[in-house]
Amino acid sequence: MLSHAIAWEKGSSMSIVIRKMRAGDSALWAEMRFKLWDSLSIDEHLDDIGRMLKGKKRTGYLALRPDQAPLGFAEICIREYANGCTAQPVPFLEGIWIDPKHRRQGVGRALLENITGDLIKQGFRELCSGADIRNRRSHQAHQNWGFTETERVVYFRKVL
Repeated sequence: MLSHAIAWEKGSSMSIVIRKMRAGDSALWAEMRFKLWDSLSIDEHLDDIGRMLKGKKRTGYLALRPDQAPLGFAEICIREYANGCTAQPVPFLEGIWIDPKHRRQGVGRALLENITGDLIKQGFRELCSGADIRNRRSHQAHQNWGFTETERVVYFRKVL
């Protein structure tokens, strides 16, 4: 578990705790996931979380205030390949969500710093991510977190 001090209000700072998700966090985690990915139901998120906790390729991180109130989460998946990466396999930031009341206050940065430290200890050299081409806020957040844009891609699908 890693603790960070972040700027909370003008002239003050507050500590937050970043830790890996646990089975006991499933309900809270599913609620936050639903706020990011609302195309799935809470139950579908709970099923996915159950698979994630049993596997070895996906990890969730939770950002909490010292009183255990949730601030946000991030998920990492180890992919065999990701556009713009130079190494294989590669960790990929699958999603990150911060409670809107706490955005632009360092919570995302604290999550990414913790994730980066864990990945370096595991021997990885890079972290990749993606964002919808129209999501300029996400593009800016990624730049603020130290990501560099590598390419833009348009995906296609053909129904068979």
